[in-house]
Amino acid sequence: MGKTKVLDRRRRSVRNIRKITRTMELISTAQFKRAMDRAAAGSAFADRLTALLGHLAASGTEVTHPLLQARSERRQAVLLVLTSNRGLCAGYNSSVMRLAVLRRKQLEEEYAKLSVEVSGKRGVSAFRFRRLPVDERYFHFDTRPAFADVEVLARRYMEDFLGGRIDRVDVAYTKLESVSRQYPVVETLLPYQAPAEEENGGLHRPEYDFLPSPHSILEEIVPFTFKIRLFRCFLESAAAEQIARMIAMRTATENADSMLANLSMAYNRARQTQITSEILEIVSGAEALQAE
Repeated sequence: MGKTKVLDRRRRSVRNIRKITRTMELISTAQFKRAMDRAAAGSAFADRLTALLGHLAASGTEVTHPLLQARSERRQAVLLVLTSNRGLCAGYNSSVMRLAVLRRKQLEEEYAKLSVEVSGKRGVSAFRFRRLPVDERYFHFDTRPAFADVEVLARRYMEDFLGGRIDRVDVAYTKLESVSRQYPVVETLLPYQAPAEEENGGLHRPEYDFLPSPHSILEEIVPFTFKIRLFRCFLESAAAEQIARMIAMRTATENADSMLANLSMAYNRARQTQITSEILEIVSGAEALQAE
């Protein structure tokens, strides 16, 4: 009797967990579709701006801007790490953290000073667990990062870079190539690297008429391209988080189904053994009464 009660309690517990994981899977699926659409739109826009700079370079225009100039002195660098505010997304955060810790060590060796900034509670906790200092923490970039919030961050980076207070900005995040392929990367966003002429076909040199001038156009395009590239990192990171959580919850639900099937089989066997034992006790009792 005791064994069947234990198995029945375990079945009820697994059913409750399955309801939670299934619900979280459905929520992540809905959020993933919205995040994927935003990431795709942001990526297309960023690619188009990058292609435009490439066309300007291919047309023979000298693409120059202070944000494009690499610094000979290596005084201070910034490492921005994008993680999630919530867990239950498999190895999403740990993969980014491993790469970020490696890049942090590399930048510390190359630059006199390093500032580490982390977006997401999980990343802050991971750095605290490793006893590594974090200079800035951001918790408002959730599953739907807003361009206005990212623009504030981008403006500060550009102002510090142009003012000589920082010489490099790296971003560690999860790059989204497709639904089936996401992987952690660290990209250097400042100094911004304009696409080379060879990357845009080098043979075709389109002709442009600039109004008012190439310099004034680049003054607008280069900073805006940097903002969009940073925003793209946040969008792809948010979409990859939902994919990771969706897959993790789906796997957990399938494991719960498998556990329920095994527990039900064990419960039925225990119940059958218990019933057989009770029948034998009744038969034995009846035979004892007849013998008297």
